[in-house]
Formats: sequence, structure tokens, C-alpha cells
Amino acid sequence: MIWRDIESIRTEAPVVHNITNYVVMNTTANAILALGGSPVMAHAAEEVEEMTGLARALVINMGTLSAPWVTAMLKAGKAALGRKIPVVLDPVGSGATRFRTETARRLVQEIRPTVIRGNASEIRSLLHSGPGTKGVDSRHAPDEVLDEARALSRSAGCVVSVSGPVDVIVSGDAVTRIENGHPLMTKVTGMGCTASAVTGVFVAANSSPFQAAAHAMAVMGIVGEMAAERAQGPGSFQLHFLDVLYGLQATDIAGRLKMLVL
Repeated sequence: MIWRDIESIRTEAPVVHNITNYVVMNTTANAILALGGSPVMAHAAEEVEEMTGLARALVINMGTLSAPWVTAMLKAGKAALGRKIPVVLDPVGSGATRFRTETARRLVQEIRPTVIRGNASEIRSLLHSGPGTKGVDSRHAPDEVLDEARALSRSAGCVVSVSGPVDVIVSGDAVTRIENGHPLMTKVTGMGCTASAVTGVFVAANSSPFQAAAHAMAVMGIVGEMAAERAQGPGSFQLHFLDVLYGLQATDIAGRLKMLVL
């Protein structure tokens, strides 16, 4: 099933519109290209609705948040909702400040994302007040927020993808665990944002958001493992990650996949 999605992506090159942050624009655009998709990185409020209409998926990433960007995110998200274009929301840093948390909750409520992908603390912050993220890093593990992920999935009517040492993807009562990945991935900025961008490509190719989110996280983990085996450190890891993603084969997935559907 994962390989079928990748073949579809490589054949069709779906356009994925990203409203993302300055830190990762180049990284995530290159990851989408390496996978086989076609990235658009547009955030001006004057054009986001039109650009969204040209895409097969929209990714909204809150990394470098500001009021004009919130306006653009809401416009793009509502345009996607009206056109039934899938939306991936990455609530980067939600829980760290009131502005971020309130914005993330507003986006969930008003644009009704198809998939919410974040770390455990970000996911928890969408339901609870109190101690939040460590900057943009998580204070919690995915399994610690499984109940919150289920509650969020039900209340928001979406898939919740929680990243960590073990990734947990939730849709109502259904849960998939992905145990692929490598610790070196945590030493490179933007890997979580890349996971959201890759999820956007998969939801453009697979009509099941639950499957698409799980497949995206599995590919991220497998590619991370393979890149780490070639890398000398974080710098070379980034180069190898794109190369491995570009050259990924069905045998790589079959030989490495650690996916458990509960």
C-alpha cells in the first residue's frame, strides 16, 4: 500500500500548497520534490485562496507565526474546506505561548483540518492548558497523550499524527504505531515540519487520510534510518535524507517497515 502511494506520487506529481515557516521552506520544498510531488510555498493573503484552488493538498505550518500569516492560513484553510481539498495542520510550538495556542485552536475549529500532525506536547496543548512545549520541542512521549489524541480526533473529526521515538497515528478508536526512525533525526531542524509536508503529499495521493498519515510517517522513519547509516553527522544527514527519499524503492520499505495497526 505504501509503495502504491509512492508510485502514484511519482507518476502524478501532485501540487501541494505550503504555508510554512522561514526556517524550513527550502528543506520541505526539496523533500516534496524528492518524493515526487510539486511544492508551492505561497503565504500572501492576496493569493492563498487562488493558490489553494490549484493544489491537491494544503499544508499549514505555524513555525514562524505572525498576524498576517494567521489571516492567510485562515483564508487558505477555508478555501480548501470549501473545495474539499485535504489540509494538514502542523501546530508548531502550540503550548509555548498564548498566541500560538490560541491560533492553533482557532485553526482547528475554523478550517477543520484533515490531519493534525505534531509532537506530543503540541497535540496535548490543543485540549489542555498548563505546561506546554519546550520551545518547539516536546515534553511528552506520543504514548503519554494517546487518550488526548483520540479525544482530539473525535472532537475535530480528523486524523491525529503524533511524532516521537514511536509515531502514533489515531483516527477515532483506530491506532497505528510506527517504530521506524533514528535519533539523528532530532538533531536536524525541520524534520517534524518535513513530516507534515510529506504527509501533505500522501493525503494528495491517498483518499484515506488515516492510511496516508501512517504511510507518510513510515516513509519518514525508513528514510531517516537509511540516511543515518550513510551520514557522519547532522549536516551530511540532511543531504543523504533527500538522496534516499528520491531513490527509495519498494524493497527498502518491505525490508524495514515496522508498522503495527491496533
